Amino acid sequence: MLISGPIKTVIKIAEKVQEEADKQLYDLPTIQQKLIQLQMMFELEEIPEAVFKEKEEELLIRYEIAKRKEMEQWEALTKQKDDD
Repeated sequence: MLISGPIKTVIKIAEKVQEEADKQLYDLPTIQQKLIQLQMMFELEEIPEAVFKEKEEELLIRYEIAKRKEMEQWEALTKQKDDD
């Protein structure tokens, strides 16, 4: 029984860390800002086109996922209101 307390605490901390990581990874304004910075770096010839395209694709995939998550949250909230 003594061990279950610390394990639960570790699990809660891990869940919080995961939540924060997801927030950073899928935060729409952050992704948009990174896309703008990437575009500027490319236009100023600070990075080659191949790097630009690779990073842009990664960011656009994250953006799509973030938008999907946002829609799912909105739908869940709307459904919850309808159920009340």
